[in-house]
Amino acid sequence: MPGFLKKFYPDVYASTQKLNTNSNYCKYNNQSLQLFTSLLYLAALVATFFASYTTKRLGRKKTMLIAGVFFIVGTVLNAAFHDLALVIIGRILLGCGIGFGNQVVPLFLSEIAPTRIRGGLNILFQLNATIGILLATLVNYGAAKIKGGWGWRLSLGLAGVPALMLTLGSLIVVDTPNSLIQRGKLDEGRSVLKKIRGTENIETEFAEIVEASRVAEEIKHPFRNLLKRKNRPPLIIAIAMQIFQQFTGINAIFFYAPILFASMGFGNNASLYAAVITGAVNVLATIVSVFLVDKVGRRMLLLEAGIQMFLSQIVVAIVLALKVKDHSNNLSYGLSILVVVMVCTFVSAFAWSWGPIGWLIPSETFPLEARSAGQSVTVCVNMLCCFVIGQVFLLMLCSLKYAIFLFFSAWVLVMSLFVLFLIPETKNVPIEEMTERVWKKHWFWKRYMDDHYEGDGVK
Repeated sequence: MPGFLKKFYPDVYASTQKLNTNSNYCKYNNQSLQLFTSLLYLAALVATFFASYTTKRLGRKKTMLIAGVFFIVGTVLNAAFHDLALVIIGRILLGCGIGFGNQVVPLFLSEIAPTRIRGGLNILFQLNATIGILLATLVNYGAAKIKGGWGWRLSLGLAGVPALMLTLGSLIVVDTPNSLIQRGKLDEGRSVLKKIRGTENIETEFAEIVEASRVAEEIKHPFRNLLKRKNRPPLIIAIAMQIFQQFTGINAIFFYAPILFASMGFGNNASLYAAVITGAVNVLATIVSVFLVDKVGRRMLLLEAGIQMFLSQIVVAIVLALKVKDHSNNLSYGLSILVVVMVCTFVSAFAWSWGPIGWLIPSETFPLEARSAGQSVTVCVNMLCCFVIGQVFLLMLCSLKYAIFLFFSAWVLVMSLFVLFLIPETKNVPIEEMTERVWKKHWFWKRYMDDHYEGDGVK
């Protein structure tokens, strides 16, 4: 928003007002502005390790409450203050909220969900994130029209609404049976399990959780335990999926969708319209994933989406290469529509695959003794990649120009091959049976499950 740029980043504001002095691809390239965006993810990266401790020791419920408090305080600092330093501190606190929230919510959902709908229920996490993105874009669109240049305060301040909802929600929900049992509250864990399953017949599942908890309790150094041979398959897949999820280019598109479309010559209002359209597509496609993930499986959605994302990025790259130069823009109305359609095709594919499933598979494949630490590493790698993409995207757009889409499409090709050969299907497998039913039967990962390796120095 011009008001925000004028107040805190006058150099960028001046650059956007100059005509024909900057490349179409470079007018927003500013490292300090990118740092404001990406600082959020650097803070989240650090916070997730503290969240791992609270998730295990205090439980899932209290960790969600901590996340909500971070969000509320960060929102107040962002919206109310005139000093850039305090706004940046607020941004860091919001990042801590993200670190704690992303650590605990997928775990909470995976543990509380019945096996048959675990995938769909877990994807509600991603669905609500996509709804948040769409609502934020609509708020920005409205706030940008406020006279006097203070709309950015409203835009940042309204983050307090979902922050309050998260805080109040964390006070209402029960903790997961897995968490309660792991902390020695067996009777309460049994009672909660009966409540959330709606039946008295829970003894088999209760016994599985108690046994998993007993094994988990023997682990004194959870992060060192993660490196054990038997935990490498879920660890490698969790790390790879977070890297791949960000290097699809999705956050680059959503961070900077208005800027991206403005750089293509859409004009400020038109670029926000385009960002709203892509946000709506994101929500609708994620709803598709909720219904399909437990029917067709995780692998099928990831593989189909790989083809769709690869082709759409190639088309966008070709159109930009031919029509959008540094100081000229020959993008016709028809081709502009084609670019938006291709970006929407890309977003829809991501939204029913890598978006939700990138969080789902890591949250359901670690054994209980490694689950909290594994989720920490998952969130940490994701936030590190978000930080890197957030910090360098505008520089890459300026340097690579249209080829930035070729860069991301190459990553999509690599990740699709990874899925084809190395990611197993986990639909309809109970969360505490992954080792026996998934890892020990996979053509490649089963070699890491041989117990005799643990005693011969290969850990």
